[in-house]
Amino acid sequence: MQSNAATTSLWTATAQIPANPPLAGDTETDVCVVGGGIAGLTAAYLLAKEGRQVLLIDALDVGAGETGRTTAHFMPPDERYFEIVKRLGVEKAALLRDSFEQAISQVEAIVQNEQITCDFRRLDGYLVPAAEGGADIIDKEHAATSRLGVDAERLLRVPGLEWDTGAALCFHRQAQFHPVKYMAGLLRAIKRLGGSVHGGTRARELASSHEGITVTTERGAIRARAVVVATNTPFNTRVIMHTKVVGYHSYVVGMKVPRGALAPFLLWDTADPYHYVRLDAQEGEQPYDILVVGGQDHKVGQDGTPQHRYDELEAWTRQRFPQAGEVVYRWSGEVMEPADGVAYLGRAPGEKGEVYLITGDSGTGMTHCTAGAMLITDLIQGRSNPWVPLYNPARKPIHSMGEYMMEQANTLAQYTDWLQGGEVSAPDRIPPGEGALIRDGLKLMAVHRANDGRLTFLSAACPHMGCAVHWNSGEKSWDCPCHGSRFDIEGNVLHGPSAAPLAKVAAGKHG
Repeated sequence: MQSNAATTSLWTATAQIPANPPLAGDTETDVCVVGGGIAGLTAAYLLAKEGRQVLLIDALDVGAGETGRTTAHFMPPDERYFEIVKRLGVEKAALLRDSFEQAISQVEAIVQNEQITCDFRRLDGYLVPAAEGGADIIDKEHAATSRLGVDAERLLRVPGLEWDTGAALCFHRQAQFHPVKYMAGLLRAIKRLGGSVHGGTRARELASSHEGITVTTERGAIRARAVVVATNTPFNTRVIMHTKVVGYHSYVVGMKVPRGALAPFLLWDTADPYHYVRLDAQEGEQPYDILVVGGQDHKVGQDGTPQHRYDELEAWTRQRFPQAGEVVYRWSGEVMEPADGVAYLGRAPGEKGEVYLITGDSGTGMTHCTAGAMLITDLIQGRSNPWVPLYNPARKPIHSMGEYMMEQANTLAQYTDWLQGGEVSAPDRIPPGEGALIRDGLKLMAVHRANDGRLTFLSAACPHMGCAVHWNSGEKSWDCPCHGSRFDIEGNVLHGPSAAPLAKVAAGKHG
């Protein structure tokens, strides 16, 4: 099974998705879905259920992207309801609550109707204080959830844990599942309903005309009446959306715990960045379950040696869960954070034809992406949907302008890399299996040295908007610190918004 990263998640290690052939040439369809994660697959499935002719493409293949690297929580918005009320008002916060509740119910219905064996279960989730000030957040969130009618209650502590969490807010009827098994089930259902699915087919650009929308790919052109861009971050807009979403890397450890030592639960805290925890019950006669713990987020491309983040997650876990044993999984994933805490779902701004977006899913991708697929299905089918004004991708972050400006300042600061010298003076200064930036006159090169000494020279300029990429020693990739694009050792795109690879360059004086 393909992946867009070097590390292996619990989910990709324990389930497989069948490979799908590349597009065979020019074709036509009713709806073209770009992206083979939970967002794209759910949209394709719902539209196929409506009788639409659907064709889905993915640059790598179904399940190769961020859905397989999540922890697959279904939980309340990580921005907190009281913050959403303050920014957007009670009415829109209630719409958000409604969309999250319906998204979980939608997944539950799909699992039941399609008989997908993916370990889906409803369970309670707990928000707990992280440190000083955390109890105040619990109180504010409790007041907001009571006002909005969220099914939640305040407890003195999380039951069943040796760790005294302090006052907790319990959200009833949340959920979790195995994301790769779920995607495999969706893929089977889409094909049964007549949909076409193609891996190894990267979309390069969109063009609208009176005849519809043409999706230009590496394998041919697709003409469609409507296009759903579900690529975690949009590849089809150069600026409009990329000032409103920010790429963050998040880290996960999976640790053995004796089977039955913990009952299944969800938990997240009030830290910034916050920690998030779930339990994955193992199948068969294994004497252990896997405690899955995530956090330690940072902006993509702004920590080149992130291994310490796994160690910090492990230490945090051992302090609170004495049952935790051997670390058996370490992986990371990229999360697109929206400027105001709410995803961008709906019609793409600046496009003439029927182009729709699912992006900015924050730390609640399973829920946001499912809600996005539901909303877009309604729009394509000509139905009204009350969530449209809440999730409108054209909205401006006027209620979170301070945070927005800080993120833009951070992005602009990354361009000063072009004024600096390289990180090392020569390729022989790069350890085997690693990469670094080298200055060669006016050129800034991204140079990788393989374990056998072979050197790969690439331009450090991200093709999206020219920011200098940085080496990620954890995932063995070149990451853009401005807008979150990621590239492999040969310069091929692993994650957008860039649709083009890093350019090959001559070694110059280092050859």
